[in-house]
Amino acid sequence: MRANDDDILSTAQLWREQGKGVALATVVETWGSAPRPIGSHLVIDEDGLFLGSVSGGCVEGDVVAQALEVIETGAATTLEFGVADETAWRAGLSCGGRISVYVERID
Repeated sequence: MRANDDDILSTAQLWREQGKGVALATVVETWGSAPRPIGSHLVIDEDGLFLGSVSGGCVEGDVVAQALEVIETGAATTLEFGVADETAWRAGLSCGGRISVYVERID
């Protein structure tokens, strides 16, 4: 079962209320065959727990790893994954499209 936006944002709020570091990843652009639409979210806590999806599972591991760095440093970042990018096959985005994911710390 895929979490809806209300579940994801409520979880982000709950984790913040528990004093955890939290990041939110959001699909901000897609090109071609993309697994998730613009506006899709993934929330990540400082322990690497996450809820939601930005790619149907094919790049979540990389997004979580970057989110942990964003939680630590506070510096937001934009990640790009695509079949033409060498990271696409490492991360598993083999659907032929590209996605851009903005990752920010939630304070």
